[in-house]
Amino acid sequence: MEKDQIILLEDRGLISITGEDNKNFLQNIITNDIEKVSFSSSIFSALFTPQGKYLFEFFLIQSKNGYLLDCDNKFTKEIINYLLKYKLRSKIEIRDISTDYVIGLISSEKFLDIQEIENKTDDTIEFRDSPLFLDPRNKNLGGRILSKLEKLHLTIKKLGLKIVKPETYFAKAHSLGIPIKGIENLKDQLFGLEANFEELNAIDFKKGCYIGQENTARMKLKDKLRRRLLPMYSKEKLNMGEEIFYNKVKVGKILIDKPYPFGLIKVVDPNIKEFENTELLANTKKCKILKSV
Repeated sequence: MEKDQIILLEDRGLISITGEDNKNFLQNIITNDIEKVSFSSSIFSALFTPQGKYLFEFFLIQSKNGYLLDCDNKFTKEIINYLLKYKLRSKIEIRDISTDYVIGLISSEKFLDIQEIENKTDDTIEFRDSPLFLDPRNKNLGGRILSKLEKLHLTIKKLGLKIVKPETYFAKAHSLGIPIKGIENLKDQLFGLEANFEELNAIDFKKGCYIGQENTARMKLKDKLRRRLLPMYSKEKLNMGEEIFYNKVKVGKILIDKPYPFGLIKVVDPNIKEFENTELLANTKKCKILKSV
């Protein structure tokens, strides 16, 4: 994405979480530390199963009355139902406000320009009454702005931006080892650490308990991580579930297929250093790891 461009993400959901217990409620279930969220800081976080496996991922942004949860719209209703399951007597209100807002993506260079214009240095700022923040997973993915559609179009005009298709963003994320498309295929298929959530700044190991924390902490402390989710490349179509081989030894399988494939790959036994830059086979199709750990 170039400096004068913006991408409008039409497949994002937005959930509002308000009420006097909202902070404690979220702190007890999400993988990251809610104390990091403020008007100058936003986070990437997740929800795990009690066993520490992948369920949902999202961004959390401070709002005037609580928090905004920016997620894949495929999961908006599921996340709301999940949160309501743990609500119990907590004084919170959870609302789906997806139809009222749109998520826009700008380049990190443009974000820096806006920081300078606004005379601010934080990674989350308010711009034209809308939260704007650098992607906490990787700043190379640019900035995200949450805005009402009509207001965003005025912002686009003011900044002289051109709306472009989102494929450049998806491809960039894939090259960085960050899955965007097809994440519904990951649900309950791998542990949070296998999904690289530590590297994506989604887990805080000092915050205390959350759902799935025990297994996640044990895997980290005892160095039990044996597989990682890694981006794959092939000139041929890789299909979900296909096994990946190195020298006739199974080293992984495809979890996300076209157009931006990812495989769950062994990092030990054999050590990934042996084959990270080597031609592999997904069944009979030649492939390779696009970016290793």
